Amino acid sequence: MPQIKAFFDDKTSTVTYLVWDLATREAAIIDPVLDYEPHAARLTTASADAVLQTANDLGLKVVWALDTHAHADHLSATHHIHEVTGAKVGIGARITEVQRVFSAMFHVTDVCPNGGAFDSLFKDGESFPLGNLTGKVMHTPGHTPACVTYVIDDAAFVGDTLFMPDYGTARADFPGGDAATLYRSIHRILDLPPESRVFVGHDYLPAGRDRPAWETTVAEQRAANVHVHEGVGEDAFVEMRKARDATLGAPRLILPSLQVNIRGGAMPAAESDGQVYLKIPVNRLGV
Repeated sequence: MPQIKAFFDDKTSTVTYLVWDLATREAAIIDPVLDYEPHAARLTTASADAVLQTANDLGLKVVWALDTHAHADHLSATHHIHEVTGAKVGIGARITEVQRVFSAMFHVTDVCPNGGAFDSLFKDGESFPLGNLTGKVMHTPGHTPACVTYVIDDAAFVGDTLFMPDYGTARADFPGGDAATLYRSIHRILDLPPESRVFVGHDYLPAGRDRPAWETTVAEQRAANVHVHEGVGEDAFVEMRKARDATLGAPRLILPSLQVNIRGGAMPAAESDGQVYLKIPVNRLGV
């Protein structure tokens, strides 16, 4: 059984997970956050460094830096973790579709939509080692085409596909997203054994709860998820999801996040003045 420690980022409501094999001390970091203050365009690595410090304190060797998808709400710190530890950066294989869309949107010339910014492009059903444990990759698109769930023994790290039961499910209105596909992906997760632990990628504190939470179970999701509990059919879910998505604005950090995350968490190359720049494509986003 994997050992798991969660780190909650208040600014983006993101949960990063440090996961390790107790016998070998090999570890993975899932969905790490690179700190970015948009008003000052200030970038720091404090959140990721806190995870790395904990790994060091526990005597762990970080061998994987994993993203569940190309996030639109925070910049990924996987590249930073790779630079510090040598860990391999992994993501779902269909990241190439996301790279194709957003490299065109941002008119970038240094991103080849072949996944080359990542060390491992995981296909559905593929496995990866974590010490004596085996991680299995489940393709769970719908929020984005490239979303994956990492299943390590009894623990499923679902990214944005599912949230805590009292909050519901991911939006499906980003480019390449689809509510019907999301419904089917969720049911792949809900087909895991009922006692399986589910670790969500965000917690947005719905009304009535004032403390963040991130761990639930398949049984709890089946019984109580406000969007997709047992008895909710695909048509009803799609109708609900489309109506809800129509009320949502674009995430605060979507523009810096996507152009960094299609690069595997790396920043664009410095320009001739030695400065790194991010772009703002005017009237292109469509969310």
